[in-house]
Amino acid sequence: MKKILRYLGSYKKESVCAPLFKMLEALFELFVPLVMAKIIDVGIQQKDFGYILRMCLLMAALGLIGLVCSITAQYFSAKAAVGFATALRHALFSHIQGLSFSEQDAIGTSTLVTRMTSDINQIQSGVNLFLRLFMRSPFIVFGAMIMAFTINVKAALVFTVVIPLLCVVVFGIMLVSIPLYRRVQERLDRVTATTRENLQGVRVIRAFCKEEEEKKRFHRENEALVKIQTFSGRISALMNPVTYVIINGGIIALIYTGAIQVDLGIITQGEVVALVNYMSQILVELVKLANLIITVTKAIACGNRVGAILETDPGMKDGTAAHPEFAGEREPAVAFCHASLKYKNGGDEALTDLDFTVQKGETIGIIGGTGSGKSSLVNLIPRFYDVTEGSVKVNGTDVRDYRIQDLRGKIGIVMQKAVLFKGTIRENLMWGNETASEEELMEAVRAAQAEDVVAGKREGLDAFIEQEGRNFSGGQKQRLTIARALVRRPEILILDDSASALDFATDARLREAIRNLPGQMTVFIVSQRASTIQYADKIVVLDDGCIAGIGKHEELLKSCEVYRETYYAQFPREEMA
Repeated sequence: MKKILRYLGSYKKESVCAPLFKMLEALFELFVPLVMAKIIDVGIQQKDFGYILRMCLLMAALGLIGLVCSITAQYFSAKAAVGFATALRHALFSHIQGLSFSEQDAIGTSTLVTRMTSDINQIQSGVNLFLRLFMRSPFIVFGAMIMAFTINVKAALVFTVVIPLLCVVVFGIMLVSIPLYRRVQERLDRVTATTRENLQGVRVIRAFCKEEEEKKRFHRENEALVKIQTFSGRISALMNPVTYVIINGGIIALIYTGAIQVDLGIITQGEVVALVNYMSQILVELVKLANLIITVTKAIACGNRVGAILETDPGMKDGTAAHPEFAGEREPAVAFCHASLKYKNGGDEALTDLDFTVQKGETIGIIGGTGSGKSSLVNLIPRFYDVTEGSVKVNGTDVRDYRIQDLRGKIGIVMQKAVLFKGTIRENLMWGNETASEEELMEAVRAAQAEDVVAGKREGLDAFIEQEGRNFSGGQKQRLTIARALVRRPEILILDDSASALDFATDARLREAIRNLPGQMTVFIVSQRASTIQYADKIVVLDDGCIAGIGKHEELLKSCEVYRETYYAQFPREEMA
C-alpha cells in the first residue's frame, strides 16, 4: 500500500487543503451547540427576541461558512483522488507492459484486468473519503468531548466511557474486515476470468451446446462471490447498530445525569441540550467514520493487490547495447548456442540444448509435432522468454545485451493467432512503421497477398476493422498481420504458423513474394505443413524440445525419421521418386 501512495505526490496541495477545509467546517460546527445553549438559557429564559434573532443569524452564518468550507474540501479531495487514480492506472499499465510473458502467464490476464479497473476504483473512493473524513471525524469526536468538559466535568465523564467503547468496536470490525475484502476481490478475479473465457469462446461453447454447463459454472462462481460478499457485508453492517446502541446508551446516561444536575442547579437546561447535541454529533461522525473504515478497508485490500503487481520485478532486464552491428561479414544473423528453455512452473524443459546458426538472408523452416517447441524456439529470438541455459545471439550479440526495444525493432513477427486492433486497416499496418508511406503500405499488402482484401473494401486502406477483426475471415486476418510485419522491413521475419488459414496456392505465392523482397531478410517459418517449409534453405526438425535433424528437404528425408514420418503423413509415398 505504501508503494502506491507515492502517486499522491503530485497532489500534495490538494491532499493538505481538503482535510484542512474539513477541519474548518468541523470547527464552526462545534460552536453551534454553544449558540443553541445561549438561545435557551438567555434568549428564551429572558424572552429576549432580539437576542434570539441575533443568535439565529449567527447560527446561519456558521452553517453557511461551514457549507463553503465543505464544498471547497470536496473539490480538493475529488481532484486529488481522481488524479491519483489516473497516475496509478498509468503506472500499473506501464508496469504490466514491462512484465515478461512468464510473469503475465503466472499472474493471469483476468486478475490484471480486475486490478486495473475494479481495484483502482475502490482505491480512488477510499482516498476521496479518507481526505475528507480522516481528520474531520476524530476532530469532531474529541472536540465534542473537550467542549463537553468545558460545560460540566461530571456530565462529560460519560464521553470518556462511550468513546473508548466505540473505538474498540470500529477498529475491531476493521481488523476482521480487511482479510475478508481481500477474499472478495480474489473471488471477483474468478468471476472475471469465467466471464472472459465465455465471451472469448462463445462460438466454441455454442458449437458444442455447452451453454447450460457454462451457465452453471458461472452461477457457482457468482454464488461463491455473493456468499463471501454477504458475509463480509454482515460483519461491516454490525458497525452502525453497535455504534448506535453505544451512543444512545450514552445519551440516556447523559440526560439522566444532566436532569439530576439541573434539578440541583449545577447546570442549566441549555447546557444539557448542548451536551446532548455534542453526543449526537459524535454519533453522526462515528457513523461517517464507520463508512470511512469500510471504504478504506476495501481500498487497503485493493491497494495491497495493486501494490503486489507493482512490486513484481520484470524477469527481463534491459540490456545496454543500443545498436550492435555485425562483428563481421561472416557473423551469423541468429545463433542458438546450446540454448535451453524451461517455463516458470512448467515442469520439464520445453527446449533442450538447441545449437545451430542462421546466416543473413537464409530462410529457415521449423517443423515438428504438436508441443515439440516450435513457437518456443522462435519466441527466444525477440526475447519474449529468456533462455534458462545457453544463449541466443542476433548479429553476434546476446539478445540479453540488447535494449529490448532496439532488438524487437529489428524483428517482424506474426503470431499463431492473428490479432488485429479496432481501427482502420491503415492504422493497423502502421503499427509496423509509423512513418510508412502509402506506397510502402501497399507494397507490404501486395507481398502479403492481401491486395484483394483491401480492394474489396470501398474505403480501401481506411476500411474499418472491428475489435479483434471480427468483420474479417481467418485468412484475411492472417494476411493483414503478415503485411503489418512486412511494413517494418525487418532484418528478421518470423512467421509462426501464420499461414494455416491460407490455401496452398496463396501460401506458395506468399513465400515467393517474401523471397523477392529487397534486402537480405532472414526468415523463420514455423509450420505444420511440409509443403510450406520444404524449399527452405535449412529445415530444423524438433521432437519433444530437442533437435531431431537439421538440413535441406532431401537430406532430411534420408536421415531424419521424424521428418520422414511428418512428410509422408501429408504426401503419398509414390511422390518419393
